[in-house]
Amino acid sequence: MRLIAGFDAGQTHTTCRLALAGDASAAGPGDVVGEADGPGVCHLAAPEGPERFGAALGESLRRALAPLATAGVATSEPADAAVLVAAAVGASGIEQGTAVQAQGQALAAAVLGLEPERVVVTGDERTALRGAFPGGPGIVVISGTGTIAIGRNGAGREHRCAGWGWLLDGAGSAMDIGRDGLALSLQMADGRLAETPLRRALWQALGLDPDDPGAPQRLKALVVADGFGPAGFARLAPVLDRLAAAGDPRAVAVMEHNAGALSAMVAGVARSLDLVGPAVCPMGGALRHLEQLRGPFARSLAQDLPGSRLVGAAGDACQGALALAAALLQGPVEA
Repeated sequence: MRLIAGFDAGQTHTTCRLALAGDASAAGPGDVVGEADGPGVCHLAAPEGPERFGAALGESLRRALAPLATAGVATSEPADAAVLVAAAVGASGIEQGTAVQAQGQALAAAVLGLEPERVVVTGDERTALRGAFPGGPGIVVISGTGTIAIGRNGAGREHRCAGWGWLLDGAGSAMDIGRDGLALSLQMADGRLAETPLRRALWQALGLDPDDPGAPQRLKALVVADGFGPAGFARLAPVLDRLAAAGDPRAVAVMEHNAGALSAMVAGVARSLDLVGPAVCPMGGALRHLEQLRGPFARSLAQDLPGSRLVGAAGDACQGALALAAALLQGPVEA
């Protein structure tokens, strides 16, 4: 039983999906035969990056294979004859043509027991694009802790906008929503802005006493402490969403600003690829769960990119990774 694997490697967990490889003439993956989650990854350049990357791929693959150890799947062969023949990994922070991508490919090949030419490691935005628009044109915009947009035109050319790291380019993300709200709260605390419910709500969400004169200093220390980082800011995005829904003018402004940033990313991709009236697929936890981001984004997009239309994804990032793995069996792929 020849298998291919598609991985969606995120910071919280990694999903491995297994499919039958099909014959040599197959244009895509065969039937899905297994799926499981494993631990998450971090950026490969981080001190623990390579170790976590290898553990995430190895453990999620082991768990996906485990059910096949007791029963054959679509074959009369014993399940322990299953052989992995190709794999593709989508992970955040992997840039095309970089040393980090080459390092990821070498690590993945070693962990999965594959020849390097049977493995591709790329950015998770690219596997998301292939899953959402298999083989056709379209744009994916992802807003979660971070944010990025990527598209493909009818000639197969791809272009990405944004996603250049949370310190430089996080507008439109849950992280920026939380950080923008905290910045406004400090301006309220020191008299630059009139008070709204925003300051008290955000400080209480962080366990700070809004009436404590020392709270601003504690907030300053909190956001630079180990373990806070982008995720610490992003956890405040739902608070801003609720405040905006209740009509807090500062929260409304934060949500509209970040929605406009997402729309600008999509418009930038469309211009670069000469896409007119493209299909746009919104993805990621922020766009999925924050209504006060999703609504303004749709309105901004209608203004910035007339004729565009919001659509659902045909498939997820794991399906996109499986498509890349299947393509590897036909020859080299660029991703």
